[in-house]
Formats: sequence, C-alpha cells, structure tokens
Amino acid sequence: MSEDPLISIVDDDTAARAGTRALVESLGYKAVSFSSAEHFLRSDMIRETACLITDLQMPGLNGLELQELLRSQGYRMPIILITAYPNENHRLRALNSGTVGFLSKPFDEASLVDCLTVAVKLRELDAEGEIDPRATATVSRRGRA
Repeated sequence: MSEDPLISIVDDDTAARAGTRALVESLGYKAVSFSSAEHFLRSDMIRETACLITDLQMPGLNGLELQELLRSQGYRMPIILITAYPNENHRLRALNSGTVGFLSKPFDEASLVDCLTVAVKLRELDAEGEIDPRATATVSRRGRA
C-alpha cells in the first residue's frame, strides 16, 4: 500500500465535496473528487482508490448503486457512505452490504477519521491477503446535532 492512500470522493454537492476533500487532505491523505458516480466510473482512479467516500443520494447512480456496481465488477475498496437524509433502511442496507461507514451530514472530523482509519487498515490487510474480502468492520454515526 502506498504511503499516502488515495481517497476518492463522490458528491454532487459542490460545497460538501470540497469540504470533504479539504478535510481528507488535512488528515494527510491524497484525495480526488468527482461530481457524480458516473464521472468516477469513467476516471482512471478506480484501481488506485484505497477508499471511496460517496454521497448516498445523487442524480444518476446513488451511493448504494455505485457500491453494488463496483462490487459486481470486482472492486473491493472500502466504501464510506454519507448522507444529508439518513434513514434506518438505508443505513441497514449499507452496513449489511459491506459499507465501512455510514455518516450523516454534517459529520464531525472524528467520525470521518474513525471511518478512514478502519477503511485504510482493511485495504492494507486485503492487499496483503490477510482478510477475507467479505469481512468488514463498520462505523455508523449520526452527524452533529
């Protein structure tokens, strides 16, 4: 695993995307951002992505659909879903499908740090063949009140 894992961020909200990217970069990670799932899928960054942070509700493919598509194509990067409109059904579906984190907007830095720590460690272990790719650890947090 590279010294600076690449974190890809997909969010249709320009301000949220920029804010998440700035936070990720402030934590010492390399980050790239995309305005839609489709833009991410057309990029050459998929294979390099150590962790994907994606909004749940977006035009076109939503975050859960993006996760399902990536899994069907054999990509196993850890995924953190974020949403401004959390509901229990989405949270359970996400966590049951292997999402590493499910965060409600606005989320605090500590919540994202927890998710990224788990995600990057899982990616490293997976790259070393030390974990079953179906195994996941999850972090689920509500945003700030």
